[in-house]
Amino acid sequence: MKVYDELVARGLIAQVTNEEEIRDMIDNGKATFYIGFDPTADSLHVGHFMALCLMKRLQMAGNKPIALIGGGTAMIGDPSGRTDMRSMMTKETIDHNCACFKKQMERFIEFGEGKAQMVNNADWLLDLNYIDVLRDVGACFSVNNMLRAECYKQRMEKGLSFLEFNYMIMQSYDFYHLFQNYGCNMQFGGNDQWSNMLGGTELIRRKLGKDAHAMTITLLLNSEGKKMGKTAKGAVWLDPNKTTPYEFYQYWRNVEDADVMKCIRMLTFLPLEQINEMDSWKDAKINQAKEILAFELTKLVHGEEEAAKAQTAAKALFVGGGDDANMPTTGISADKLTDGKIGILNLMVACKLSASNGEARRLVQQGGVFVNDEKVPAVNFEVTEEMLKAGVKIRKGKKVFHKAVLA
Repeated sequence: MKVYDELVARGLIAQVTNEEEIRDMIDNGKATFYIGFDPTADSLHVGHFMALCLMKRLQMAGNKPIALIGGGTAMIGDPSGRTDMRSMMTKETIDHNCACFKKQMERFIEFGEGKAQMVNNADWLLDLNYIDVLRDVGACFSVNNMLRAECYKQRMEKGLSFLEFNYMIMQSYDFYHLFQNYGCNMQFGGNDQWSNMLGGTELIRRKLGKDAHAMTITLLLNSEGKKMGKTAKGAVWLDPNKTTPYEFYQYWRNVEDADVMKCIRMLTFLPLEQINEMDSWKDAKINQAKEILAFELTKLVHGEEEAAKAQTAAKALFVGGGDDANMPTTGISADKLTDGKIGILNLMVACKLSASNGEARRLVQQGGVFVNDEKVPAVNFEVTEEMLKAGVKIRKGKKVFHKAVLA
């Protein structure tokens, strides 16, 4: 199966412009493409992971990726999928986040001469003259068309700042700049980016003529990936200091039954033939599929050794074993104890298993909290200093495990 057809078969393609030409370029390794990453945090999360996997696939097929770090656009903030305005970040914070992104991306993409490139749009956006942008770029955009874009329509009722209104123009200018200076002939992005991406393609054609070959393609996955990256505790990060390999493994091990095969098809590098055989798996075999998904993705992000450790720890916990070496752990300092004890509600909040004492209280009352495999009998249950010295295993529901130790 050719590369483009495999992307379709894996459910990765949502909509494209000039499909036949795009197919030819991708299948024959002639695409120099970019995907943008706005550095809004100091780590990538699983929403970005989707795009990184795609970049890896296309690079393996001979195409050249450009990882565009949005050091400039991050100063504006993308309104797509937002109901409010993003917090403004300082240049120092953005620069730090960009450096963190680069380090993580190198696990997926091979950078170097003739290979992948990493660029930062701050290098050209920050030097633009406002009047020149208005005359040279702004004249190519219809305000009527921009307001029809979904990313703006959803913000009109609550208010769209003029700052954010410029985001589409800046993103479009990125493609124009990359096309002229880096030979970039294709852009990828999520469904929520379609209007911004079309703006870039149109800008190139208006500025350089209708024969300028700039291609636009969107991923079905990227928008879903942003949703996948959120849990009750926040984002699922690729940085092991934010989300441990064990927690990362458990996140994928606990996906909904209805999503497991979709995730395997979209995200893993297992052959489609093998995946198609798994489509008929039911009941207990679904759990096996989840273990395969969790292991493969943890291996991609954290390496095979960490994936094996996480899998071993997870299996041991689910069968009541004692291997908790890789379990997420929180140190409880002595000053949090009263008379050598800490209440279960306070302990759960300290371990970030609950957002508040009220939420922890409800979980205990519903019988969903266990300490050292024993159901917590009442909300006034206390954990002693001696127990913490030995290490206390806390289970929330059936799938969330945590260890508390005396710091």
